[in-house]
Amino acid sequence: MTDGTIVTMISIGVTILFMLGVPVFLVIGWWVVGMSFVLGLPLLNIGAALSDVFTDGFALLAMPLFILTGDLINRSGIARRLSDFAYSCLGWIRGGLAMASIGACGLFAAISGSNSATTATIGSMLHPEMTKGGYDERFSAATAAAGGTLGIIIPPSIIFIVYGFLLNLPISDLFVAGILPGILMAGAMMTACFIVCWRNGWGILIGLSPARVIKTGIGAWLGFFAIGLVLWGIYTGKFSPTEAAGVTVGFCIIVGFLCLPLYKLMHRRDGEKPEDRAIEERGFAEMLLVQGFGPTELPSITMRSAQITGILAPLIAVSVVMQQILSVLGAQEAISAFVTSMGGYHAVLFTAMAIVFVSGMVLESLPVTIILAPILAPIAAGVGVDPIQFAVIFLVGASIGFITPPYGLNLYVASGVTGVPYFRLLRYILPYLVALILAWFTIALVPGLSTALLPER
Repeated sequence: MTDGTIVTMISIGVTILFMLGVPVFLVIGWWVVGMSFVLGLPLLNIGAALSDVFTDGFALLAMPLFILTGDLINRSGIARRLSDFAYSCLGWIRGGLAMASIGACGLFAAISGSNSATTATIGSMLHPEMTKGGYDERFSAATAAAGGTLGIIIPPSIIFIVYGFLLNLPISDLFVAGILPGILMAGAMMTACFIVCWRNGWGILIGLSPARVIKTGIGAWLGFFAIGLVLWGIYTGKFSPTEAAGVTVGFCIIVGFLCLPLYKLMHRRDGEKPEDRAIEERGFAEMLLVQGFGPTELPSITMRSAQITGILAPLIAVSVVMQQILSVLGAQEAISAFVTSMGGYHAVLFTAMAIVFVSGMVLESLPVTIILAPILAPIAAGVGVDPIQFAVIFLVGASIGFITPPYGLNLYVASGVTGVPYFRLLRYILPYLVALILAWFTIALVPGLSTALLPER
């Protein structure tokens, strides 16, 4: 039996395992081990590569810290205040609560950097409110899934950290480059949301009240401060992304510890919490505080974040080894030759986008990024695409994969937190999918959207 036949059999075998639901880490790991035996590579190489990723990848330290930040702002109540503010601004428009869900996803993403955390948090909070407000439950769940795509584009972003680590690009520049494209994506999804809700007559309108907007804006001041802290520190160079993540975690812990005792003092004698009352009925002091959390809750919050990190970090490490083996097999050269043969600037760019889109349909964004970015980025740079712009194009395409069947991670997350079956979401995700694809091509054709805010290089 030839080596080529064995390689094909191993690849088919792990593909079947993936389709049967075996975790991606194990699928890639088994493929790496099998290929190492076939190619005669020492298994010591795998251990050395894994060690190098965790010892030399200082930038990757930001990943667990931003994951922890997302859990802290959710448990403290900051995420709820951001949602209230978004609804106050948009609730007067047809479909306003659904649009507010997308806006809240954008605000939450600006602190957490995670698509699944964004979908789960906003979906669990606002799906019941949307259902009670006259929206179809399937559309409500699909809205949370679509809004979660902003989690890896609006900075800070876990996947931008991974991309910058792999391609040796300044992570701070990548964060800044994601701001305008993230806003464009949010605007495109809100437009699609408005059209769908207007056609179906969904949603209960609330009057536009400047007083309510101001009050909820004041109530969300801690969230705005956290967003501003991250962006200011990274944009001005005061913090590296890793340091910004550490500072934000510290800020969230202090807020949680300080607010909890003060918040408890404001409980009414009948046991009602300030958050249970209408916004108009809350006092100024109540609006300045959030629910918070105690020191005894911190271990459980940290453990949840550690579990997510424990899933992502080994996947990054083993995928780096996968890159090396693909290089030995000549896969990178084959893909490079195919894409380059397409012709000039736009042909190469659109072919690369098509590859990312198709890959995102069957793989999570992390392996897509780790496997394809080192192959496609140099090709794009060779035809004149700015490396930072291509990073944004690549990752916007990867984010669209979160709501693209058959994989669609955000669809599974939204289904889990809302109880709506996965296949019932697919019809209602289509308008958002079209809106995001249109935004994606706009980002690809207008380089300034990705580079306008960057400092001169």
